[in-house]
Amino acid sequence: MLDTTIAGSLPKPAWLAEPKALWAPWRLDGAALEEGKRDAVRLALRDQEEAGIDIVTDGEQTRRHFVWGFVEQLDGVDFSKMVTIGIRADRYKADVPTVTAPLRRLGPIHSEEIRFLRGETRHPVKFTIPGPMTIADTIHDAHYGSRAKLGMALAALINEEARELAALGVDMIQLDEPAFNVYMDEVRDWGIAALDRAVEGLACKTAVHICYGYGIKANTDWKKTLGREWRQYELSFPLLARSRIGGVSLECANSRVPMSLIGLLGGKDVLVGAIDVASDRAETPAEVAAVIREAMKHVKASQIFPCTNCGMVPLDRELARAKLQALGAGAALVRRELG
Repeated sequence: MLDTTIAGSLPKPAWLAEPKALWAPWRLDGAALEEGKRDAVRLALRDQEEAGIDIVTDGEQTRRHFVWGFVEQLDGVDFSKMVTIGIRADRYKADVPTVTAPLRRLGPIHSEEIRFLRGETRHPVKFTIPGPMTIADTIHDAHYGSRAKLGMALAALINEEARELAALGVDMIQLDEPAFNVYMDEVRDWGIAALDRAVEGLACKTAVHICYGYGIKANTDWKKTLGREWRQYELSFPLLARSRIGGVSLECANSRVPMSLIGLLGGKDVLVGAIDVASDRAETPAEVAAVIREAMKHVKASQIFPCTNCGMVPLDRELARAKLQALGAGAALVRRELG
């Protein structure tokens, strides 16, 4: 009960990529890069296990960015045709590749990473994949002519990949959908259908991560415009309650999200964000425990998985470790109270 996990990413070692930066280029190449990625995964696992994290991830150490790790392996995406677009409703600009032809996987994308990860830990493992709406919002479409068509094509490819990963021993597959907090009409019109298609037929646990973004300035500035209460989840949670997805990962720590909204998820697992990834201090175990106790007022303890608000790749590594320790210790406090 109250098994802990993280949203996905952890800071990369400085010898692997530039610290505290998104989209950071690798500092190694060739065989040294592959060895460096494996070593970074080992370090990420050690940090999680020592902190008492129950369902571990690879910290996304093998990927430059949570979207590119998947997209770079798709035929039909041309990285020689980079275009600057506004993403997340123009919250910030990004240089993105162009979809020029029907999308298809060139082969297994993350299978080797999963074989390595599964061999390095006895803990249950979670693997993160970008969701179809978020990918569609982070590439330039010059082929499909419709975000819905592009999203459904991506969902089918994600499903192919996810089925292979589940067969290799992944215990939970999480789709990352920060776009779900931005394009509310699209979530209703095709986003839930794409999400359902992406997890169709999966035997492992599934979750969708719907956050307010990394703790970077563009996101923290946007949050200041959202008012006294952040109620985007109020629109999407009833839809998700009727979807195929098994759980929902959301932002709760130091946020203006009314905790009562998690009651709209019905019987879904709730990955309760109890760690603020936009702060420069580590939470105390008591603060983490307080978030968990508040969540327990609205859903059963058996549904709750204490988690981080979002990925921690932009943070200092020591700070991220301290936050992991607080997450593990805070969940342990509440477990003891429950007996």
